Amino acid sequence: MSNRIAFLGCGSMNEAILGGLIAGGTDPADIVATVRRAGRAAELAERHTGITAIAGEEEPENNVQAATGADVVILGVKPVGTAALAREISGALSPDTLVVSVAAAVSLEQLEAALPAGQPVIRTMPNTPARLGRGVVSVSGGTHCSAEQLQQAKDIFAAVGTVVEIPEAQVDALSAVSGSGPAYAFYLAEAMAAAGVELGLDPELSKLLARETVAGAGLMLAEPGADPTALRIAVTSPNGTTERGIATFDEQGLSGIIAAGARAAAERAAEITKQLG
Repeated sequence: MSNRIAFLGCGSMNEAILGGLIAGGTDPADIVATVRRAGRAAELAERHTGITAIAGEEEPENNVQAATGADVVILGVKPVGTAALAREISGALSPDTLVVSVAAAVSLEQLEAALPAGQPVIRTMPNTPARLGRGVVSVSGGTHCSAEQLQQAKDIFAAVGTVVEIPEAQVDALSAVSGSGPAYAFYLAEAMAAAGVELGLDPELSKLLARETVAGAGLMLAEPGADPTALRIAVTSPNGTTERGIATFDEQGLSGIIAAGARAAAERAAEITKQLG
C-alpha cells in the first residue's frame, strides 16, 4: 500500500530524502513538496519527475494543502519556524498522520505542544552526507508514536544512509558527534593543508593532498566491519613517521580537545532548544 508523503520545506536535506525515496522505488506521484518560490517549485518538479511541488508565493495555503491527506509529513524548515509550521498544519492532519521533524534543537515536547493532542511525532537528526546517501540519521519517537510508525520513519530515512534509534535525551550528544562531525573532518582537512604549506608544499597541491587523503580514509572507514583503531594501527609502523606524528598529537592533547569541542557543541544544542522553547 502506498503512502502519501508531504515534505514541508524542501531545502537540500529534505530534497536529499525525497530523491533517495524515489531512487528506492517510491512512486513520485505519492510525494508532494512545498517551497516558497515558484522557480524552486519548477526546479524540483523538473528534477524529480512526477512529484507535486507547490510554491507559497502562488498558493499561500501550500503547507496546509500538502498536509491534507498525507500519511507522513516531514517538517523541513529552519528550527525557529518549525513549531509555527506545525501549528499551521494542525487542522489538516488526521489523527494517525505521522509528523517527522528534521530540525535541530526542536524537542518532541515543543513539537507535540504545537500539534493536536495525541498526534504521533518523531524527531530526527540527519547530517549533511545524507545528500550523498552516506548520512547518519537518528530517530526518536514521541509519546504517541507506535512501533510501526517508528519503523516507517526508519524505512524512509534508510534512503539516505544509516539509521539509528536513540532516546531523545541522547540527541544532543549524537548531534555533537555525527551532526557537527562532518565539519570536524573538514576542519582536519584544512589543518592538514595548512601544515603542508608550512612544510613547503604549494598551497593548491597541499589542499588537494589533504582533501583526497581525508576522503579516501573515509571510504576505508565505510567498508564493512571497519574499525578506526585497527585502521590507524595498520598505518602506524613502529618507530616510523606516522607513529611520531600520532605521539605528538597525544602529547598536545588532541583527543581531549576534540572531546571538549563535542561537549561544547552538545551544550550549545541544549541552549538553542531552551531558546526555542
